[in-house]
This record gives sequence, structure tokens and C-alpha cells, in this order.
Amino acid sequence: MTTLAHRTDTLTRDALAVLQPGFVGTTAPDWLLRRIGEGLSSVGLFGRNISSPGQLASLTSQLRAERDDVLVAVDEEGGDVTRLEVRTGSSFPGNHALGSVDDAELTRAVAAELGRRLAACGVDLNWAPSADVNSNPNNPVIGVRSFGSDPQLVARHTAAYVEGLQSAGVAACTKHFPGHGDTAVDSHHALPRIDVELDTLHARELLPFHSAIATGSKSVMSAHILLPALDPDRPATLSPQILTGLLRQELGFDGLIVTDGMEMQAIAATYGIERGSVLAIAAGADAICVGGGLADEDTVLRLRDALVAAVHKGELPEERLADAAARVRALADWTRGARARGAASEPGAASQEGTAPGTEIGLIAARRAVRVTPGERPFAPLTSAPYVAAFTAVANIAVGDETPWGVAAELARLLPGTETGTYTDASPADDILRAAGSRPLVAVVRDVHRHAWMAEALDALLAARPDTIVVEMGLDQAPPRGALHVATLGAARVCGVAAAEVICGRSPG
Repeated sequence: MTTLAHRTDTLTRDALAVLQPGFVGTTAPDWLLRRIGEGLSSVGLFGRNISSPGQLASLTSQLRAERDDVLVAVDEEGGDVTRLEVRTGSSFPGNHALGSVDDAELTRAVAAELGRRLAACGVDLNWAPSADVNSNPNNPVIGVRSFGSDPQLVARHTAAYVEGLQSAGVAACTKHFPGHGDTAVDSHHALPRIDVELDTLHARELLPFHSAIATGSKSVMSAHILLPALDPDRPATLSPQILTGLLRQELGFDGLIVTDGMEMQAIAATYGIERGSVLAIAAGADAICVGGGLADEDTVLRLRDALVAAVHKGELPEERLADAAARVRALADWTRGARARGAASEPGAASQEGTAPGTEIGLIAARRAVRVTPGERPFAPLTSAPYVAAFTAVANIAVGDETPWGVAAELARLLPGTETGTYTDASPADDILRAAGSRPLVAVVRDVHRHAWMAEALDALLAARPDTIVVEMGLDQAPPRGALHVATLGAARVCGVAAAEVICGRSPG
């Protein structure tokens, strides 16, 4: 006979099992280790938790010393969104660069090498890839995180990324279901809404998720977006019609459904994270991602207690919570088995070109992605140190402002004496001209098509200095301008390396 105490203990363990919290620090705090011992099955890592590969490996070993099947997750897309290399910039170009090259084998190889590096540090769940079709070029949060605007292209590269990542024994988490590409609002700040017909959703947004599921993506992340054609009342993360009806039943996905961060304002501002978490699990989600901004024990206990209380009140079926916890544990079993087998035994791992330790596959991909448009006048590669003007807008939360970007550091390695300045919408072009003097001038922009102040400042600069080299490190939507226009299709460190090589006329090597 099941006692009340046993049932309560089971509920508590299941409630802890479905949480994916974060924490502060580069070592695990005592409270986190204690909760892992009590049933917490996942931990989410962010840039604040990582200082080096060796430190990360020590941290994951510390977590697994408490329980060897704990899932260690990270948001490592490569490109603009990196946690593994948050202080230096990524060794891998992002999705847009890979989609532009449109070589699925290259995408697979990049993802396999990224997965190998994560696995070597003890990370076994990556909240990637982004399968969003970037149909709105003014999207403030997706942009170069998407493989592109063509659903078929996004679908084949999403599948290649999933295959590559999972060949290294790291579970993929395809996001942001059912598609965040046609939004004009960042869900970190408010609730986006996509008003399109069902036919469009199926032909555009859902196509990459079909491919990811067919490829065997171990998990899918929900989006905090409202799609009235699917559910007029609740965002996808909280919608039974979308998570259970569409994703589970219609698309046949049987893996782990993870929510996007529940502290994001699209959920927190309307429902609160406790109520939102209960509704998400009831709707069909299996794991609650929280901790990007809320990273303490109190958050974990509040969510645990809210889930248990919802079961007792009849608001959340006990069987649904148990099913969610079982899916988390099933994925943990898969990742533990993958670690035991080693990535080399995974299908296709041994044949992945360019995935040997120390490979430069990321730089190779970044070089292939660069687009160069000469200006009207003949251009000679730079041989003297330039002045680099970096036009900098506020970074979205997903990217963060702690990761360096640009070409100045890479140009300084090739042309010692290179200087740089950062300019915002309050900076007149005259300031740049005075700082540059007679030196060669390089202007670096990021999504200039989305920022009127940036376009105006660039126009003024080019009017005064038509010899200016322009480097676009975001979406290449504006017409090419400058004595030389270099589009990197992303702001990863390797994209800066590739651009600097072009500017200096250096052959790769």
C-alpha cells in the first residue's frame, strides 16, 4: 500500500526532476549538490559558470560525483551565442554563415566538432540548434542565429546539425518550437505574436522541426510566442494544443520537451514563473528551463513546491508530472550511455571530416561564408595599421554583451598598431574622422538595416572618407557600400579572423 509520505516523496523527486535551473559561480554551490541528491536531474550552465575548458570539466565532474546521470545543459549555438567561449568569441560560425555556404556536410562537421568539445568538458545537452526560419529580416532576437529564410534550406541544415551534435554523444535541443523567425518582438522582453494561417505555419515554420524529429533530435525547446492559428489564448510553451496536440500527436515527437527560460518576460510578466511552470508541464512540457536570470535555491524550491501543490489541488495530473520526470530520466540514461560508449562508437562519428581534436573546421567554415564586394575604385589590401570604428547597438539578451566581437583584435594581430573605438547612436561621424586621422578606416556594423542611426552615421562617414572599408557582421540586408564591403554573416571570433584576412590580403593558413 502506498503511504502518503511515500507519495509525497515521489512527487517531490518528480517535481525536482523536471527543473533545469542555473546557479552562480564556477563551482557548484552546496545547495545545488544537495538538491541533486534529492532528485534534481538537470543543471543549466551559462557564461557566468565557465572560465575555461578545464574548469568546466572540473565543474561537471563535481556535479556527477553527486549523481552520475545528472543532465548538464548549456546554450552553445556557436556563432553569436556562445557560453563555452563567452569571453573570447566562438571558434565556430553561426547558423546564418553555415546556411549561406549551404553545404550540409560542413554543417554536420562543425556541429560534430562543437559536440566533441562539449562532451570533453562533460556537457551532454545543448540547447541548440535554432531551427527558426528567419522570414522577418527585422527580427530582433533571431537574425544570424537562423540558417536562413528558406524553409527547405533551414530544414536540411537543422537535420545536419542534429546529426553532427548527437554523433558526439551530446543531445540536441531543436528550438524554438513552433518557430520564432517571423517575430518583431524579443520574447525576453514581451510576448511576440505571429498572425499567419495554418498552411503557412506548416509550409514554413514547422518544416525544419519535421526534419529534426525525423533525424532523431533528442529534445525540442518551446517558444514563448502566441500563434492564434494554433491557440488564440496561450503562448506555445503553455499550450496543450501546440505541445501535446501538434508536437506530440501530429508530428510524432517522443523525446524531451524543454521550455525556453521561464523567467523571460513573455511568461513571467503575465503568468509568473510558478504558475507558468505548472501550466507548461500540464500542457505537455517535460523540463522547465530557468536560471538565466534567476539562479538561486529559492527559485528551485518555489517551482518544486508549486508543482507539488498543483498536483494536490488537482490542477496538474500526477501522471503528467511522472511522465515528464520519466522523459528527463530517459534522456539522462541516453547521455550516460553515450559517455560510456564514447563518441567514436556513435554512427558516423568516425567518418566526420574535420572533427579530429584541434581541427580548424570552424575557421574553414567562416572563411567559406565571407562575401566580398569591391567598391567602384580599385582596392589594395591594407599594409598599414588602420583605425577601426565599431558601430555598436545594444545586444539582445540571448547574445549578451559580455562576448567580444568585431575585427579590431584580429587586424591588430596582422597589422600591429591598429586602434579602435566604439560608437553608438550618440556618436557623430566627426568624432570618428578625428580619431582616424589619415589612417586607413574600417567601419564595422552589425545589422545596419535595422538601425537608422547606424546607417546615417555610415553614410556620413563614407561621404567624407569614400576609401572606408565596411564590414557587416550581422544580416547582410543593406546594399554593399565602401571601398570594400565584407559580409561575415555572423560575429563569431572566427568570422572576424576571416574578415581581417580579406582586408589584409592574407591567404588562409
